[in-house]
Amino acid sequence: MELPVVWSVVLLVTAAWNLLIWPRFLQRIAKDPRARDAEGRATRFLTVHVALIAISLALALAVGVLGVLTLV
Repeated sequence: MELPVVWSVVLLVTAAWNLLIWPRFLQRIAKDPRARDAEGRATRFLTVHVALIAISLALALAVGVLGVLTLV
């Protein structure tokens, strides 16, 4: 696949940004009092955020791979 180098770099920067930011956000979500109920079980708040973060990380990985492939 051919793509201008600038766009490949944009893909790589986007992937790196997401791979750096979302794990930090997950740490903050996990510490939030709304993440667990009184018995310590995960609430919907935590479950939904974990799902969103997992999807975002998977997309970041895909974009990063695409960025690398377009440079090769």
